[in-house]
Amino acid sequence: MVYAIVHYKRLGNELKVFCYFLFLSGIIQFASLACWFYGANNLLLLHIYVAVGFPCLAWFYGKVLHNFIHSKLIWIVTIVFLLFTLSNSLFIQKTNKFNTYALTVEAILIIILSLSTYMLLLNDIVKERRKHTIKSLNWINSGLFIYYSSSLLIFYFSAIISDTFPKILVRYTWAFHSFFSMVMYFCFFVGLWNRPKH
Repeated sequence: MVYAIVHYKRLGNELKVFCYFLFLSGIIQFASLACWFYGANNLLLLHIYVAVGFPCLAWFYGKVLHNFIHSKLIWIVTIVFLLFTLSNSLFIQKTNKFNTYALTVEAILIIILSLSTYMLLLNDIVKERRKHTIKSLNWINSGLFIYYSSSLLIFYFSAIISDTFPKILVRYTWAFHSFFSMVMYFCFFVGLWNRPKH
């Protein structure tokens, strides 16, 4: 996040939009840490993170997939997802519970968008047109794909894992999740590091 702030003005349009997601993640992480420090429940922050984070990523993918997937389709999916996650937080898995349904749907949508981006970036014409940004986009897209595909089953089965697994296995499961979260942020850093320098 610090690296993104320092270099924000020199980034291209697509990477600037992606930085909004990084800024949001940083704010939520700090707020979550503060809640943990004061012994407060921080699940509300996860509900906010999902509801605001997915539109940020959809905006980023809308820029990347311009002329490949119609931007209206991405915004329709985003609005439907927002309605779903708000309904889930208000009526089904309220803000004091883990919002596994919204997280699972978000993971599936991000995996679809990241696979679409891989397909787009394999095209020779696109490679030539985006030769200055393709390395950055590949790293960022890979970070998102690795994290959301590795976390999908954890999100989906998290209630079963928490209720039936021994505590030690639950800890290993979330350690596995944290590991792939670190991999994702490493990929983001390398992606921004490889930004066009001119």
